[in-house]
Amino acid sequence: MRIGKMTALGFGLVGAFALGVWTGPHITQRASDPTSAVHETITVPETPDEAKPADAPRSVRRASAAAARTANVDVTAPALQDRLKPVLNRGANMAMAAEGFQSAEQFATVAHAARNTSVPFLLLKHRVLNEGKSVAEAIRESKPAVNAAVEANLARAQARSDIASLAS
Repeated sequence: MRIGKMTALGFGLVGAFALGVWTGPHITQRASDPTSAVHETITVPETPDEAKPADAPRSVRRASAAAARTANVDVTAPALQDRLKPVLNRGANMAMAAEGFQSAEQFATVAHAARNTSVPFLLLKHRVLNEGKSVAEAIRESKPAVNAAVEANLARAQARSDIASLAS
């Protein structure tokens, strides 16, 4: 009976390995495909007072969306810093983190991109502010295996959502 158990265990391990080799490329290809990314479906929610009926002229709908995206929130605003504190690492000095950013959207985008991609916030901040790179370029340089464009768009959408919630 001992030989039978060992043989069954051996076949089980070989079968598991073969299954992993067979399915591995399909799983990794699907995960790297930008059209199948799970988090790509996140959209910026509209507040009820900004929602326009579907029959409204396209220019009115575009104008309200642009207004929501360009809400004027200061980088040093306590409400923004309270909103982004959980996004950054525990114990982060929010005044130092916000230092140097041109807009609240840029600060929030870099913070969300750092959280989403597990790239250190200070590294992304340095590449965006000091080296003049876009968020997507900074992510691509830090993590080449990640779809940087999708991650940058996700971070930008999360940032705009945070700012829109603060502006309303």
